[in-house]
Amino acid sequence: MALNVNRNVADAFYRYKMPRLLAKVEGKGNGIKTVIVNMTEVAKALGRPPTYPTKFFGCELGAQTQFDIKNDRFIVNGAHEAGKLQQMLDIFIKKFVLCPGCDNPETVLTVYAKKQTISQSCKACGYNGQLDMRHKLTTFILKNPPELSPAAQGASLTEGKKAKRGKKSDGQSGEKGSDGSENELDATKDVDEDDWAVDVSEAAVKARMEDLTNGAKGLTISDDMEKTPKERIDLFYSFVKQRRDQGMLTKPGIDKDIVSEAERLDVKDKAPLILCELIFDSNILSQMKNFRTLLSRSTQGNPKAQKALLGGVECIIQLNQTTLLPKVPHILKGLYDLDLVDEDVMIDWGSKPSRKYVSKELNADILAKAQPFITWLKEAEEESEEDSDDSDVEIEYDDRARPATLIEQRNAAPQSTKTAAKVKSDDNEEDLDIDAI
Repeated sequence: MALNVNRNVADAFYRYKMPRLLAKVEGKGNGIKTVIVNMTEVAKALGRPPTYPTKFFGCELGAQTQFDIKNDRFIVNGAHEAGKLQQMLDIFIKKFVLCPGCDNPETVLTVYAKKQTISQSCKACGYNGQLDMRHKLTTFILKNPPELSPAAQGASLTEGKKAKRGKKSDGQSGEKGSDGSENELDATKDVDEDDWAVDVSEAAVKARMEDLTNGAKGLTISDDMEKTPKERIDLFYSFVKQRRDQGMLTKPGIDKDIVSEAERLDVKDKAPLILCELIFDSNILSQMKNFRTLLSRSTQGNPKAQKALLGGVECIIQLNQTTLLPKVPHILKGLYDLDLVDEDVMIDWGSKPSRKYVSKELNADILAKAQPFITWLKEAEEESEEDSDDSDVEIEYDDRARPATLIEQRNAAPQSTKTAAKVKSDDNEEDLDIDAI
């Protein structure tokens, strides 16, 4: 029974079809394995070598894989149900087959070995972008590009070990397994054992099938920094949009991934503008609270990013003028209360009109609506400055300057009188002429 390549499409007349995946469990005990009977036909419908989805299953399940090209046998160690493998195939299709732009499977992978990157181009819509390099399968694709003969795929992964072991008399590139099939696997000592320390519990498999990005992330060398700023912004837009469509923007840790991607592409100053376009609509007042962590990481300590956030808000207001224009003061107060925009940046933004993001007329209307809140900010700032000036004045008290008791207060006046009289008498004594006595 044929299935739609994109399982999210329910149209019975969808032209991109693939056969349902068939799996057969063989062996028992430690030698149990699952043979994917029709992997060649499935891979042909997807336009990918059959080794790619087989290897993908191995990466996701933490299991070894074997390729026997001559006998058309593609094996995953362990017992696995066909339904579970079919669901994992859908994830493979989403990651490595469907176009991020139009969701059609008419894509071609191109490997750049020197730069260690893989690009994906779409024949249907013309999309051209870099593949997400964080999945382990990308390492296998880099070493076994699509144009390489399927019979030769996997040889480069075991070549180092075989050279140390000695010569191969029959000149075969593959390693023979217990069933006589060609054991391609990264199951050689060239691969770190930590790569296979994968939790294969049902919960772990479901977590991977939800396409979370909590796995290890490797650094890749790419040519993205050689692209124009607009192209890098487009890449960042696609990166965030993909995760938004997958419902991942509220997942823990995704904010760090997005900020890291913005830093990698050197678009951190413009990132809030893209985020506004993708996460805000007429319900911006509630949405800014839901995405506070993500927005805060993108703007904290960066005045340029905060101005870009205000510019993005202007664009959202432009798209929903009737609803949002009267709420401008509330929106600004929300940004201020959530510590997303500093008051200095907001006052500077409200002090001069700009047509950088929206038309001059609309910007003037927005600033007019914002003036009550901007005025309140300025007055609050002036009051805080005055309070700080008053707090700088120090008053010193001297307990010796006042009598401590009532008795001292009574004696204080006579004592001062006596002192004054004594001083006066002293002055008179100075005026006496001793010769006149």
